[in-house]
Formats: sequence, C-alpha cells, structure tokens
Amino acid sequence: MAAPRPQMTVSAQREHPSVSQRERAARTVRTMKRRKFTNAIMVGLTWLAALAATLPLLFILFYLLKRGASSLSLAFFAQMPRPVGEAGGGMANAIVGTLILVATAIVIGLPVGIGAGLYLAEHRATRLATLVRFLSDVLNGLPSIVVGIFAWQFLVRPFGHFSALAGGAALAAMMIPMVTRTTEEMVRLVPTSLREAALALGYTRWRTSLTIVLRTAAAGIVTGALVAVARIAGETAPLFFTALGNQFMSTSLREAIAALPLQIFNYAISPYESAHALAWAGAVVLIALVLIVSVAARLATRARFGSAAD
Repeated sequence: MAAPRPQMTVSAQREHPSVSQRERAARTVRTMKRRKFTNAIMVGLTWLAALAATLPLLFILFYLLKRGASSLSLAFFAQMPRPVGEAGGGMANAIVGTLILVATAIVIGLPVGIGAGLYLAEHRATRLATLVRFLSDVLNGLPSIVVGIFAWQFLVRPFGHFSALAGGAALAAMMIPMVTRTTEEMVRLVPTSLREAALALGYTRWRTSLTIVLRTAAAGIVTGALVAVARIAGETAPLFFTALGNQFMSTSLREAIAALPLQIFNYAISPYESAHALAWAGAVVLIALVLIVSVAARLATRARFGSAAD
C-alpha cells in the first residue's frame, strides 16, 4: 500500500503556487485592468454628457449678459417704453404686468392643482381619479399655443376684449397639471401611520387630509408649485391670444396688459438697435426671475430633505 502524499501548508502554497493558481491570478489581474479601463471610459463619457448638457445654458447666460447687461439701469425698471425709434426708456409696465399675470395664475391654479392632487392621492383607485390623472398628463403635454387659442375662444371672444384675467387663466391652465401631479406624488410619500393616528384620535377624513397630510407634504408641494411658476413665467404664445400687450401702465385685470415675453418679442422684431438692446435687457431680467424661482425651489427641496433626515 502506497504511502499518502504529504499536503503542502498554506504558507508553502503561497510561496510556491501551482500552475492553475498562477493562471487564475493572471486572469484576475487582466479582468481588473479591463474593468478599471472600462470604468474610466464610462466616467469620462458621463462627464462629457454633463458638460454637453451644461454648456448650452452657460452659453445662453453668457451671451445674454454680454448683450443685455449694459442696458440694465434704474431707468429700465422705473421708466415706461419710449415711442418707436426713440432711444431710452424702460420696461416698467412689462415687469409689473408679468408679476400680475403670474400672481393671477397662482391664485387660480394653485388651489385647483393642490386640491386635484390631494384627491388623486387619497382616492387613487377610483375611476374618476384614473380619468383625472390621464387628462392631467395629456394637458401637461399640450402645446402652449393651443392653450392660448382655447383661452381666446372662451375668455376673450365672448367678452369682446383682451384682458389680464384671460392671460392669467391661460397660464393657470398650464400650471394646474404640473401642480396636480407633484401634489399627488408628495402626498403619496406621507406615511400611512400618520393618517391612521389622526383617524384614531377622532379626526375626520377631510380634516386629516388638510391638516395632517398636506402639512407633512407642504415642502414638496411648495417645490412643485415654484417649478410650475418658473415654467409659466416665460410663456409667450398664450399671452398673444389673451393679454395682447399694452404700451401703457395697466394694473386692471379687465384690460390688456403688458408682459416681459411680449415686450421682448416686439422689441426683437423691431428694426431699431435701441429696441434690440432693450429686448436683450428684458431677456436678462426674465431669466433672472426664472433663476430666482428655481433657486427658491432648490432651497425648499433642501429644507424638506433636511427636516426628513432630522
């Protein structure tokens, strides 16, 4: 009977690896090198994609500041537009008109959007909720010019004149589906235990939704509302059919009113260089307004996640 072969210790195997062990180690080294190379390529591609997505915005901001910053002054914010062909003047009426239109859209659109989103979240399985959710998605993708035509048909033509109220309603119609879907998603994130606790304490269903659920999801809803405001602040097409524009200062909701997008368009197609300079300055102010609203939305988001982490 042959004697058993002595087995090598672990230290001996490390000092004198077998052929198969050396081959496995070599394959592992090659695999790691290939993975590192592939990872470097993919990281580089993602950096290039991020740069390609950011460069257009940076170029637009740089070009706007280059062309329009020199025309920004106190007179631009305080004075009215000058007659055609005359240098100077400002866009005070357009700035005030934009604020009025956006405020009107907020007053009309926010209650409807938040209420609809709350209903969709609390009654998500009903047929009405499914229908409203589908129509909200369709309306969210509707071209703005189509919204303007419908607003003209039902809010301008029957009354025989353009108005700021019609413009605000058209902007609100674009704002409602965005606020609705955001509110629904934020309300769905509220834990069910909060609702059950409120109902166990004797709260009614509607009171629980308004005082507990909405308050918990308030930060996310505010973020969605601010994003919707930034979306409608620069819309032009609906205002052509509703607000029309006004060369004078007007704060009445029943009259035609000026707006920054309309004023920028009118100055941009003007043959005078002074009007072109004011158009660039108005574009800078409009971009600044959208940027301020976007930063406010980011701050609201950060506050929401910070409070959730605490």
